[in-house]
Amino acid sequence: MTRVPGPRVGASDFGPTRPPSLADAVLRLIWDEERISRAEIARRASLSRSTVSEIVETLLGTGLVAEAGVGDSRGGRRPIVLEFQDAAGAIVGIDMGASHVAVIVTDLRGRILSSERSAHPVQTDPAGARTLIRRLVDQCVSSAGTDVRTRIVGLGIAVPSPVDIRHPDRLSPIAMPAWEGRHGLDALLADLGGPVLVDNDANLGALAERWWGAAQGLDHFAFIKIATGIGAGHVIDGRIHRGASGVGGEIGHVAIDPRGETCNCGNRGCLTTFVGAPALAARIQALRAVYPQSLLADGPPTVARLEEAARADDPLALQVVHEVAEHLGVAIAGMLNLLNPAAVILGGRIAGLGEKLIAPLRATALRRTFVPAAAATEIRASTLGSHGIALGAATLVLDASLRDPRLFRPVARAWTGG
Repeated sequence: MTRVPGPRVGASDFGPTRPPSLADAVLRLIWDEERISRAEIARRASLSRSTVSEIVETLLGTGLVAEAGVGDSRGGRRPIVLEFQDAAGAIVGIDMGASHVAVIVTDLRGRILSSERSAHPVQTDPAGARTLIRRLVDQCVSSAGTDVRTRIVGLGIAVPSPVDIRHPDRLSPIAMPAWEGRHGLDALLADLGGPVLVDNDANLGALAERWWGAAQGLDHFAFIKIATGIGAGHVIDGRIHRGASGVGGEIGHVAIDPRGETCNCGNRGCLTTFVGAPALAARIQALRAVYPQSLLADGPPTVARLEEAARADDPLALQVVHEVAEHLGVAIAGMLNLLNPAAVILGGRIAGLGEKLIAPLRATALRRTFVPAAAATEIRASTLGSHGIALGAATLVLDASLRDPRLFRPVARAWTGG
């Protein structure tokens, strides 16, 4: 993992927003730099040496910072180097997809310590999904180390639903009708300690890309998650764009053919009805008679098998992939014309095809862009793999904790930072 330069996504969107104290700012500087001397802190933060020494003594008492030997001298005595203790705490990240649950445990640098994943009809079986989430969390925590349970800073959860940050416990009755408007996970996970923070899965995919992936250093980009449904996280001026009530980014419900199939939202021809996993399965079924020798001519028409067949240049698979590229390209062209992002990053299983998908998608999108500057937008696949959304969920907690280090209290031995 690489340290992220510059501002973070959603400065006022995630977690506490109180003004940082001097101790908070120094702790954040140490996290950013990983290893830094007291003298360098004083220089970078424009603080007196005595003030820095006083703050550092407090930080050393938390266990989040430790002295880690001596650094290079710039003249005079060699300085004692301070180091942020990435292993001082652990974070649980949960990706609750429409048809799977994935759980990871990370340290305080986003490194994955353990992971679990299981297919499940989450959208239609909330009771079973809750039970599975708890089981996978317990397995992950146990696998991560014997003392991890006592060092959990918090839990982040990505959900396949718009999230209104004023009511993060609620789920959309359109996206998740069987859940009756509530995820019900706070009480289920309360005994693990720390806050439970929730956001939309595509937003958290964007957060992960900004911190650890293909969007590091970018202030204007979009992350598109291609799965059972299609969602997007838009980052504008370095912050997640949510819209007035949290439904910004629902690109899956942009109608690209008003005479098309009926979507679960009630409208016709939404992007999801063309490129969501159920639509791809139906399209594979429809093309089997045309391609009887295809690797997909029998067996389950899954996205995983589609990806495998496309890698083998199977003609049925390539036709489906080119159709996906065409439909996505139409929707992305509209987004480029409206928002002019520097990059569009694709996530989800089918995005793993790389240029087999992206080259025709890019060609379609660029044919339809109006503003010449939009042609400079990079369209690329996520580099974070199958753990990207869960990593974004864990990063949600890390981001909140670095903004307000009082959230580190479950693992810190002392904190008087404000």
